Amino acid sequence: MNAAAPALHIALVGNPNCGKTALFNRLTGGRAKVANYAGVTVERKEGRLLTPAGRAARVLDLPGAYSLDATSPDEMITRDICAGRHADEAAPDLIVCVLDATNLRLHLRFVLELKRLGRPMVVALNMMDVARKRGIDIDVDALQAALDLPIVTTVAVKQGGAADLLAQLDVQVAQPSAAPDPTVDLHAQVRSLLAAAVKMPRATSIIDDGIDAVVLHRVGGLAILAAVMFLIFQAVFSWAAPLQDAVAATVAICGDWVGGLLTSMPLLQSLVTHGIFAGLGTVLEFLPQILVLFLFILLLEESGYLPRAAFLLDTLMFRVGLTGRAFIPLLSSFACAIPGIMATRSIADPRDRLTTILVAPLMTCSARLPVYTLLIAAFIPRHDVLGVFNLQGVVLFVLYFAGIASALVVAWVIKRLRRDRSEHTLLMELPSYRVPDPRSILLGLWERALIFLHRVGGILLSLTVLLWFLSSFPAPPPDASLPPIDYSLAGQIGRWMDPVFAPIGFNWQICVALIPGLAAREVAVSSLATVYALSATSEEAAAAALGTAIAAQWSLATALSLLAWYVFAPQCMSTLAVIRRETNSWRNVWIAAGYLFALAYLASLLVYQLTVALT
Repeated sequence: MNAAAPALHIALVGNPNCGKTALFNRLTGGRAKVANYAGVTVERKEGRLLTPAGRAARVLDLPGAYSLDATSPDEMITRDICAGRHADEAAPDLIVCVLDATNLRLHLRFVLELKRLGRPMVVALNMMDVARKRGIDIDVDALQAALDLPIVTTVAVKQGGAADLLAQLDVQVAQPSAAPDPTVDLHAQVRSLLAAAVKMPRATSIIDDGIDAVVLHRVGGLAILAAVMFLIFQAVFSWAAPLQDAVAATVAICGDWVGGLLTSMPLLQSLVTHGIFAGLGTVLEFLPQILVLFLFILLLEESGYLPRAAFLLDTLMFRVGLTGRAFIPLLSSFACAIPGIMATRSIADPRDRLTTILVAPLMTCSARLPVYTLLIAAFIPRHDVLGVFNLQGVVLFVLYFAGIASALVVAWVIKRLRRDRSEHTLLMELPSYRVPDPRSILLGLWERALIFLHRVGGILLSLTVLLWFLSSFPAPPPDASLPPIDYSLAGQIGRWMDPVFAPIGFNWQICVALIPGLAAREVAVSSLATVYALSATSEEAAAAALGTAIAAQWSLATALSLLAWYVFAPQCMSTLAVIRRETNSWRNVWIAAGYLFALAYLASLLVYQLTVALT
């Protein structure tokens, strides 16, 4: 092992959809450290590897970029790091530019731009297996000679698919690439390179064209997209149910065991059983459903379907004041509004970008899922619909659809308020269809699980303990006839809020849970679990599941009102902070929080009063 050599600093760059992240995972084993660059919300992903000669290397997976003429914060970061101009990042010793071998006409232009920087560079010709299957004949030696750059072939999704690149890292570090004449037209150079080294079959995308004829059809394509989304919401309930039951049983066993060890310390026993296990344990039960949702999002992204869905919806979205490019940020918001808002940087028009940021919180993020599934399981029976569908899944689909529909309505209102009469043309790359890489999918799910567990172990634990304290102190008077929580600080706060929320059917326990829910929505479930565990008048009632407790004490009108509230409820503080950072405006933060609260209250009021009248 070459212990004396300093660590090699590698920048991994490429156009979006070139397989760069899959190659990064292959090189580093998926052991990445993810953070943000200082002062911006652009993600920074760093990994480590050892070359075949034993040299350590530090690899940066830079944001995807189409050009060094940056039009977004992502591309600015990539440009500045590659050029050695970033204040907090050293200039790379080596640039590895990843190309999609099936789309060289687009990707070669970026190589030529990077070459003008005059830095050591290697070209990784990725997806070579797909190119061969399509009959694309690439003369790698001829392309290497014409570019005057070392070229290696990679298949990032296969074991050993990056071996040639790893071997090249040991030899290509010292010599900078020869900087070409900057006055030469890049498009002409690309045409010359393609003519010299690439032979395309007469029909290179018969399969893609055949699939696109169906999925991009103006009527059939929309029906397919609706069916895909409906399938996702059915699967969230059906597939995750056995795993949820297993998690719930495990948490219950652990809670009983730990509580039994603390019988001599009643205060600590109450904290552990009624606070930690009742609160966090309830939230942990929803991890399988969140992972099922992310599984589908990752499959759609890896397969190449997401940009087509954006293209398909562009006309509809433009009519309401958005753009087809807003589809991917809005879909990302189903996972979490924070990365969805950050993804709006791909929208060039600042007005369209601001509109997308303001409506992104209306997408049903995964933090709402624990609340939805708790209430649906408690109040909606598991009946079959048309002999095929689960009624609970249908209700969940309706809730998600309500968020989407309300986002379109709000965007339409914003468009009218700003008197937007602009014309619009969508230009975007439609990547080739490909079979999702199981390894990348599993790594993505693992990262999402760790993020969720980090939230559970950090902010959720802190807030659960705080709520337990507020719900347990001060102690009730000697002649108390009500549960102790009624005399606590939490009980006093809840009753102070009760007059405001009584018209929409919320009791004081719900009011208490709404406060920590501002930090993170899923905290509302753990807060309810803690409040109802401490509100119980017997050990048997305290041990009852939260769903059973609320089903016995709430009316159907209250449950539906709370569901309506969470369709529109103001975002968590982290999302509002990201809106502030992305728009650099407190005014936009107050606008977002204000209109969301108003919509949530109005929707809950209508749902509650209408349900009471009908039932």
